[in-house]
Amino acid sequence: MIGKRRRSPYHPTTWLSLVCLLLGAFLGWNALAQQHMDQQERGSALVMTLADIIGPATSDYFQRGLEMAAESGAEVAVLRLDTPGGLDSSMRDMISAMLASPVPVVVYVAPEGARAASAGTYLIYASHVAAMAPATHLGSATPVQLGGGGLPGLDDEPESPKDDPAQDEASEKQPDNDESKPATEAEQGENGKQEASEQPEKRRGDTAMERKVLEDAVSYIRSLAERHGRNAEWAEDAVREAHNLTASEALEQNVIEVVARDIDDLFTQIDGREVVMADGKRTLSTGDLAIQYFDPDWRTQLLAVITNPNVAYFLMIIGFYGLIFELSNPGSLVPGTIGIISLLLALFAFQVLPVNYAGLALIVVGMGLIVGEAMMPSFGILGIGGIIAFVIGSVMLMDADTLNISIPLIGGVALVAAGIMLWVVTRFWGLRRSRVRTGQEELLGSEAQVLDDFQGKGHVRLHGERWNARSDHALCRDQIVKVVGVDGLTVVVEPVESLADNDEENAP
Repeated sequence: MIGKRRRSPYHPTTWLSLVCLLLGAFLGWNALAQQHMDQQERGSALVMTLADIIGPATSDYFQRGLEMAAESGAEVAVLRLDTPGGLDSSMRDMISAMLASPVPVVVYVAPEGARAASAGTYLIYASHVAAMAPATHLGSATPVQLGGGGLPGLDDEPESPKDDPAQDEASEKQPDNDESKPATEAEQGENGKQEASEQPEKRRGDTAMERKVLEDAVSYIRSLAERHGRNAEWAEDAVREAHNLTASEALEQNVIEVVARDIDDLFTQIDGREVVMADGKRTLSTGDLAIQYFDPDWRTQLLAVITNPNVAYFLMIIGFYGLIFELSNPGSLVPGTIGIISLLLALFAFQVLPVNYAGLALIVVGMGLIVGEAMMPSFGILGIGGIIAFVIGSVMLMDADTLNISIPLIGGVALVAAGIMLWVVTRFWGLRRSRVRTGQEELLGSEAQVLDDFQGKGHVRLHGERWNARSDHALCRDQIVKVVGVDGLTVVVEPVESLADNDEENAP
């Protein structure tokens, strides 16, 4: 019998497929290598995007982007900016990294409709090239302290001089035709001097602390402006008077260098521009750059969530109450685990946020008093004091202009705490007024059944047990009596009928 011919595993078709696969892999690798070489020959640009409040997360993201640009040998690093401002310490960290960077940094306020307010204005002045897209603006760089408002006294309008009654009376007596007389040259000169002297002075703050903060901010932004040859006078006005400029106005007043529609237009306009670096001047070559985008990653987004003041505040509350529940019910594990994780995350956030420690202490004291009200009822005294301390501490907690805790969140948490406290107080008040369920006091008012006829001493059945009894009334077998007193192991009883008669006699 002739068997079937088996096909060899080394058939020419198999070899041909293997060769084609290796050839395709080689061509793909060669294309990638060629593309990489072309990018190195052309140069590259790293583009970052910051469209949020300036804080610890954005500062970390920006500094990692600059390190990546330096490692890849990028020609420029571009920061697309759209921010309402943020934390002063994070802004200064970003500016320090920018000034020390070996890669030129272009801060580009984009897209259209974006802004670089408050801390964003400082970043614009610190950049090696400042650019804006049409329909954007910058300014309002006045430092803001606790509570989200401007420096106290900076928002007050200058008071108008008080009216002088004598002057008003003299003006009324003056004839009407004097108004039409032209003023002499001497009078015009005096009027000009008077108008110049009446111009409002630059705002400097009312208290020593306000002046320190304001003057420090002015000196800082002026030094950045002088480093890059930009308009230092307007920078000072942006800090003292919270002035703003549109993109076209900023270009006219030498606040920025470029107004560009997009990234390609930006690179075309700054090609060949000379910038001031830490090691001297450098000429940019941005005519044909390969663009590499570095968007905020999961780490930046996670840090941004954790360091959000509202989230950190809520994590602190969850952590505190989680530990309280775990300590009050040892072995439940779930509240303690959630509580310790939440509290550690909150402490990490508070480490990098501008926390007012007096406010934090008031919050801890307030929550402690609320818990104390639940464990040792004081009929609302501890609870009300705790809620007041909690609310005041929550308002004081964050010391920044754009990183403040939401007032509705504070109010909501305070209302929940007040509701829990009210429920606990009403429960304890109800328990206080309810009938005693244990001990000798529980026997008072209970009904019993007489076992034998007696007057003086005898026995009754109470709660299914045989008790010694004493009574001043003659009692019959199976008569229902009520316990009115307890003397050791003897109960004092009286007939139910006599008690009812006494109640009727005492009734009005």
